[in-house]
Amino acid sequence: MPNDVEVAEHHGRKDYHDPPPSPLIVAEELTQWSFYRALIAEFVATVLFLYVGVSTVIGYKSTTDPNLDADQCGGVGILGIAWAFGGMIFVLVYCTAGISGGHINPAVTFGLFLARKVSLIRAILYMVAQCLGAICGAGLVKAFQSSYYNRYGGGANTLSDGYSKGTGLGAEIIGTFVLVYTVFSATDPKRNARDSHVPVLAPLPIGFAVFLVHLATIHITGSGINPARSFGAAVIYNDDKAWDDHWLYWVGPFLGAAAAAFYHQFVLRAGAVKALASFRSNA
Repeated sequence: MPNDVEVAEHHGRKDYHDPPPSPLIVAEELTQWSFYRALIAEFVATVLFLYVGVSTVIGYKSTTDPNLDADQCGGVGILGIAWAFGGMIFVLVYCTAGISGGHINPAVTFGLFLARKVSLIRAILYMVAQCLGAICGAGLVKAFQSSYYNRYGGGANTLSDGYSKGTGLGAEIIGTFVLVYTVFSATDPKRNARDSHVPVLAPLPIGFAVFLVHLATIHITGSGINPARSFGAAVIYNDDKAWDDHWLYWVGPFLGAAAAAFYHQFVLRAGAVKALASFRSNA
């Protein structure tokens, strides 16, 4: 039996509102303080994300260093790293969603741009702010604990030994697909209307998506799924190994984000069917 929302759509009435597609170029954004406030929010959020994430990675490696004769069970472990990244995304998206949308990830911004949720100018400057924030966040970690930072690889993402570039690329594509698909689903106005009787906190499933993807891919690529996170750590650590396969951490997430945007907009939201129906009615 169709639910109420589907019935309403069938009769031409909708109990939810789809925002209109964002224009490609919105020059007026450059004159608005709210736009620059959003850029600052993305920058600061990515600084905090990298600081906590990279610090957790370095702390984990220090507790598992056989040269230090440390308690191997005394650190946070892989599970703790996944919780750190997923938990920080939950917190930061919750804090910044009302200001900038809480992207904190160029791949998320790219996916939303393809779905025409943000303009080209906003998408480009968001990515710049995110990358600069990631560099500063990794730089803070190095400034506060330089000896540990250099000894344990600076938290930089690298392709693990024994895995091919194809495997690493696939892990980044699928991992980012999960994340961006979750972002679209958690912020879908149709879903919010249909499930209005169930309180849904959008940052929570997004944070859980990051957590779960880390569990699945951290042993392969370090779980990038965020080009800014990988770029910031690579810039500050600046070792050849960190740059060898760095392209994986841009190409994979962008392909995964594009696939998620296409799947949600044209398959789940039936964008292609609606466009065809509109074309036929006009004809």
